[in-house]
Amino acid sequence: MKHAIQDVASEDVPSGAGTPEISAPAVSLRVHPQRSSLYEELHNRPSPIIDGGCQVTHFTVMLDNNREEILEHVNDLCRRYSVPVPGTGSSCLYQDFGGFELRWERHLEFANFTFISKDAAPFSDDALAFIPKDWLASMPGELVVAVNLVMVESEPSEVDLKRWFEGQRVSGSEVAENKAQVWTAFKLHSDGFGRIVAWNRDLNAYQAGRMVQRLCELETYRLMSLLALPVAREMGAELSRIEDNLATLNLSISEIDKEKDERELLQELSHLAAEVERHRSDTNFRFSASVAYHDLVRDRIKQLQEVPMDGVQSLQEFLERRLTPGIKTCNSVRDRLEDLSRRIHRTTSLLRTRVDLSIQEQNQHLLSSMNRRSQLQLRLQQTVEGLSVVAIGYYLLSLLEIAFNGVKAVGVPIDVSLAKGIAMPVVLLLVLLGVRSVRTHITRRNRTADTPGGKSNRQ
Repeated sequence: MKHAIQDVASEDVPSGAGTPEISAPAVSLRVHPQRSSLYEELHNRPSPIIDGGCQVTHFTVMLDNNREEILEHVNDLCRRYSVPVPGTGSSCLYQDFGGFELRWERHLEFANFTFISKDAAPFSDDALAFIPKDWLASMPGELVVAVNLVMVESEPSEVDLKRWFEGQRVSGSEVAENKAQVWTAFKLHSDGFGRIVAWNRDLNAYQAGRMVQRLCELETYRLMSLLALPVAREMGAELSRIEDNLATLNLSISEIDKEKDERELLQELSHLAAEVERHRSDTNFRFSASVAYHDLVRDRIKQLQEVPMDGVQSLQEFLERRLTPGIKTCNSVRDRLEDLSRRIHRTTSLLRTRVDLSIQEQNQHLLSSMNRRSQLQLRLQQTVEGLSVVAIGYYLLSLLEIAFNGVKAVGVPIDVSLAKGIAMPVVLLLVLLGVRSVRTHITRRNRTADTPGGKSNRQ
C-alpha cells in the first residue's frame, strides 16, 4: 500500500494565490484569480493507492456549526503524531501517520474520516489501535456512518463469510469487469459497524483504491439519502391533518352567508398557508439532498460495473428493492407539500373572489343610498329655496311699506296697501331670479374646479 500525501482542496486556496501568469512572448493577458483553482478542481479528493490486503475503517459525522472545530480536531491528531497540519480553510487531508493512513474530507454537511491499516486482522480493533481513544471520543459532530472494509488477497470461503458477517444474509457481486468480488450485509454488526469484504482478484493498486473509495462512498451516500425518510414519515400524519382541514374549509366556502364567516375563513386559510410554507422551508433542503445523494448512490453502483453471482443478491438489486422505495416516499411527501401549497393558493383566490364580489355589492348599495340621499337633499334644497324667496320678499315688502308711508307723509297721495299689493309679485319675481342666478353661478364654478384643467386643480 502506497501512502498518499497531504492535499488541500482547491476551493479553499485564496483567490489568486500561486496563479501562474501567461509567459508566452506573443501573449499578454490578464489571468483570472480562480484559474488555478479551476484547474485543480478536477484533481480534488483522489482515490487511495492500495497494494495488497488491508482493513479500512470509515466514519461519516454530520456537521452543524462545527466546521472549524472538525478541522482543529484533525490538526490535533496531526500534532500528536508530529505530522504537518492542513492549512487554514482546508477541506481535505491525505496523510501517512506511520501505522495507518488518514484520509479526511469535509463536505457541505458532513465530514469523512477513513483510516487505512496494512497489518490488521479482518474486522479486528487493530485498525484503530494506533488512534488515541480520547481523540475518537471527542470527535465533533454526530456519527452517521461507521463501516469496516476488509480487502483480502485470497477468495474467502462460505465459512469465512458466515463468520465475518455473523451469520447475516449477504449481498454480493463481481465488480470491476470481474477483477474483484464484493460482499456486504448492509447491516450493523455486534461491534456497531457495518461490514464490507472485497476480494482483489486482478486489480492493480490504483484500481483497488478506486474500488475501496466507491464502496465507502456508496455506504455514506446510502445512509445520507435516508436521513429524509424519518422526516417524511413524521410529516405524513401532519400533512393528512392539513389536507382534512383544507377540505373542510372548501366545503365551508359554499355555506358562507355573512361577512364575518368570510373573514374567519380567510384567517384560517392564512394559518394553513403559513403552516405549509413553514414545513416546506424546514424540509426542502433535506428532501433535495436526499434526491442528490440517491443519484450519487446509483452513480457509484454503475461505476462498480457489477456482474451478478449465482445464488447471491447483487448490490444494485438490493438497493433498488430496499433504498428506492424510501426515496420515493420522501419524494411523495415533498410533492404533497407542493400540491397542498397550490391547493391552498387556489382556495384563497376563490375566497378572495367571493370577498371582492361582496365588497362590490356593498359598494353598489352604498352608491344607491348616496343617490337617494342626494335626491332628498335636492328636494330639501328646492323647498328651502322657495321658503327663502318668500322670506326675502316679505322683508323687502316691509321695507317698501316704510318707503310708501314716508312718501305719503310728505303729502303725496298714495294708497300704501294698494302699492304693496302691486309691488309684491314684482318683488317675489326679482328675488326668485336673483336666487337662481346665485345658485347657477356657484354650480358652474364648482364644475369648473372639478375638471382636470380647472383652476383649483391647476393650483
